[in-house]
Amino acid sequence: MATVHCVRCGRPEAPALSRQPLPGKLGLEIREKICADCWSEWQKVEVMVINELRLNFMDPASQETLTRHMKEFLFSGGPEIEKNPDPR
Repeated sequence: MATVHCVRCGRPEAPALSRQPLPGKLGLEIREKICADCWSEWQKVEVMVINELRLNFMDPASQETLTRHMKEFLFSGGPEIEKNPDPR
């Protein structure tokens, strides 16, 4: 089994993701630097972020917001979910 040194949890021999979770450079960076356990944790938080902020993926800004929260969670120790002042 492949392992990574996870930048989120700090484990030097954490289980690696079996494949790149997203396309492109960001997906590659996640596969190289984030363990499978932290990615699984993000997937649970992702649902909460989408629901709390009432993100609408017909609006491109919603994807940008989710990506920002994902980067904060995975690479900065975790986001504070902001309250959307104008839910639509």
